[in-house]
Amino acid sequence: MFKKKTLGLLILCSVLVLSACGTKPAAPSAGGENPAQTPVAVQENKLDAIKKNGKIIVGTSADYPPYEFHKEVDKKDTIVGFDIEIAKEIAKDLGVTLEMKDMKFDGLLAALEAGAIDFVISGMTPTEERAKSVDFTKVYYTAVQSVAVRADDKNKYKTIDDLKGKKVGAQKGAIQEMIVKEQLPQSEVKAISKISDLMLELKNKKIEALIVEKPVAASYLSKNKDLVLADITLATEDAGSAIAVKKNNPELIEAMNKTLDRLIADKLIDKFVTEANEQVETQ
Repeated sequence: MFKKKTLGLLILCSVLVLSACGTKPAAPSAGGENPAQTPVAVQENKLDAIKKNGKIIVGTSADYPPYEFHKEVDKKDTIVGFDIEIAKEIAKDLGVTLEMKDMKFDGLLAALEAGAIDFVISGMTPTEERAKSVDFTKVYYTAVQSVAVRADDKNKYKTIDDLKGKKVGAQKGAIQEMIVKEQLPQSEVKAISKISDLMLELKNKKIEALIVEKPVAASYLSKNKDLVLADITLATEDAGSAIAVKKNNPELIEAMNKTLDRLIADKLIDKFVTEANEQVETQ
């Protein structure tokens, strides 16, 4: 009988000890609050960070007139062009200063993803492939693609078939490189980062033709009378140009689209294009 009572007391004590362990309150944090009740800090979005910093950094490839190019203004080398005017309007609407970084076109998206720049404006087409790594605003400008050739060869190259087996130039990483590969599969694409270098390749007979947007071609051809536009018609037109922003920044995209809506409604982009072409002609 005594052994049974002792065993029962031992079991009861064990239960009480275990119950006490299971109901022990959590130790307070250094601030006197339960850690589980401490609110998690909300991560600052990109738009707020830009406004807080008071500066927005744009990446561009300034060899693509009239979109963006170098020009001496007040005896100082300056990046100008209608893309740059759009970037200035975005910065103004956000109430921040604009900082520009000039780099090779094919390095722009990598710089954006790395956080070295806040957005890209550089006559960039919002392709499906690019949209896998970055987000785009609405299209703000659409231009037709053209084929530049040497003036002496205008009658020689009248169709895509005439360029079979020939070297055709295109800006590296740009939509034009894809156009050559898809629409001129029997031609050899020569991709170079800078349009100015491609124009030299054409003048020096290193390539036979160059795929380039019509307003860009017009800017270069106005100063190079030995180059002309061929009568070659490409299958599709450009899908237009849009601004690229790092993924998952809807607030920044919305703010930029608001600026673009204003510029389009007020026909200011058309004005910027005209002024940029005039700047090219007076270089």
